[in-house]
Amino acid sequence: MAVQQNRKTRSKRNMRRSHDALAAVSSTECPNCGELKLPHHVCGACGHYSGREVVSQVDEIDLDEDVA
Repeated sequence: MAVQQNRKTRSKRNMRRSHDALAAVSSTECPNCGELKLPHHVCGACGHYSGREVVSQVDEIDLDEDVA
């Protein structure tokens, strides 16, 4: 097992950790409905991507009517 010869300084330790920070998730506005969505993803609210409807959205589903 490797054992360090000399103690790492705070400066060297922090320089090593400089790339470990988490980046904030970028989001863009859907041009069709205005909701926030991830770039290069289908909008979850309206189902549009790149100016066309890719996924058709159902308005509402009433579970009580489906059971009966």
